[in-house]
Amino acid sequence: MRWKQKGKGVEAQMEIKSILQHVDHTILSPQAKWEEVKTICEEAKWGQAASVCIPPCYVAQAAEYLKGSIPVCTVVGFPHGNVTSAIKALEAEHALRSGAAEIDMVINLGMVKDQRWDALLSELCVLRAVCQGAILKVIVETCLLTEEEKRKLCHLVSEAKADYIKTSTGFSTGGATVEDVRLFHAILPKEVKIKASGGIRTFEAAQAMLEAGAYRLGSSALIPMAKQQKI
Repeated sequence: MRWKQKGKGVEAQMEIKSILQHVDHTILSPQAKWEEVKTICEEAKWGQAASVCIPPCYVAQAAEYLKGSIPVCTVVGFPHGNVTSAIKALEAEHALRSGAAEIDMVINLGMVKDQRWDALLSELCVLRAVCQGAILKVIVETCLLTEEEKRKLCHLVSEAKADYIKTSTGFSTGGATVEDVRLFHAILPKEVKIKASGGIRTFEAAQAMLEAGAYRLGSSALIPMAKQQKI
């Protein structure tokens, strides 16, 4: 699947539509209003996105509004990841009861820097247990990690049987890179997928992430861009 410049006809349009099906259409701004979230929901339906990724306070409204047409994803421990495991579990439980089908959880980066691997694994296992029947994505904030830490977290996420490792919150010093996606793809077992998130604003960037091994893309830009181009 190779994206081509606009103007190449039906083939290019179909490839862009295929990219959109990997997108978690996202709005996580602390200033997000319901009308903006509703717009994200409508755009996600138009683009047949993988999910809408929205703030926890709007999960129930969005689930009612979408009525199962698009899965609702929300965040836990966001954006810093340093609330307690118990609070993360409560956040996830409440989101799932409210209608979320997918949880994107931020790891505790302080634990990573302290090399508290057992505590991190324990937290991941707690969230995995809470998210039975729902998709669990683990946000590791790659821009703040060494390569050794990235490799270790791949093994922990795999051991905890999370569904995805996710590169970034989009609220730190950097977003997804092709190099990190390739690294994850080389280490992870096939059953653990990769979500590249943060800074994916063009179809070229999206295609590069997918070709490197990502399966989901966190983005707020791709679907509006496709609509603007009347794909």
